[in-house]
Amino acid sequence: MSVLVLVLAVSAACCLGFGFVLQQNAAQRAPLNDFLSFRLLVDLVKVPRWLAGIALMVAGMALGAAALGQGELSLVEPLLATNLLFALALSRRQTRQPLGRQGWAGLLLLAGGVTAFIVAGQPQGGTATADPTRQWVIIGAMTGLALLLTTHAKRSRLSSGPVLLALAAGLLYGVQDALTRVSGQKFSEGGFAELFTGWQPYAVIALGITGLLLVQSAFETASLRKSLPALTAAQPLAGIICGVGFLGDRLRTDAVALSWEAGGLLAVVAGIMMLGMHPAMPTGSAEPAHVGRLQPQPQSS
Repeated sequence: MSVLVLVLAVSAACCLGFGFVLQQNAAQRAPLNDFLSFRLLVDLVKVPRWLAGIALMVAGMALGAAALGQGELSLVEPLLATNLLFALALSRRQTRQPLGRQGWAGLLLLAGGVTAFIVAGQPQGGTATADPTRQWVIIGAMTGLALLLTTHAKRSRLSSGPVLLALAAGLLYGVQDALTRVSGQKFSEGGFAELFTGWQPYAVIALGITGLLLVQSAFETASLRKSLPALTAAQPLAGIICGVGFLGDRLRTDAVALSWEAGGLLAVVAGIMMLGMHPAMPTGSAEPAHVGRLQPQPQSS
């Protein structure tokens, strides 16, 4: 594994984790009638803390795109999942909760799972599939599942809705990462002329905006304990499927390697859930914060 890819991916995870915490701090104060409405984003633009979170998220996405330009999607995605460690670090500073056994166990599971998957799978680049049908089937399945999750979330927005929205956003972000890699390849081959003649960069923008709305709606209606683990778990799984499915990423497929890869991914998901449920994660604010229009908040921690 390239040291540059490792540094870029972990730096991206750091920015994303800090950014998610700041975004949720602001979004939880938004009025509930903005749920799944672009009015939510218009309201949040007025909040300095949310803008700081978005700036960190954009920086994380840029670093992630740079990592994807240097390494395989199946390698970068598990590293990006460590954003939850940085989110927990900032949340601990805000809530002053000790890490405890649950935190250490979740940390070890997440870090060990990522390591096991990468070491056993040995992700390598390959030739992207030339069959457009295969690509559209995988992208269609991911976006279709995200649509179904979002539709169901509308009917249960204060119960399972936030988890479903976070899962949907994670799926879209995984597809976005795959198309970001394709866009980067197009740019390296022919510059802006080659990049903007394809549909991929426009899809990246559309997926990013849609995912942002889903994430902020999830943050608005639930604490990070409910929303962030689902988002963090879904994105790498979707990205790995896209990487192997149509970008040509190759993983070792012998029985021993597959068992370690599966075990590593299960450990990652388990670690994400344990860290996401940690008492240090903010529980959200009470109902009065959702009354009226959202007021700008100072950017103090």
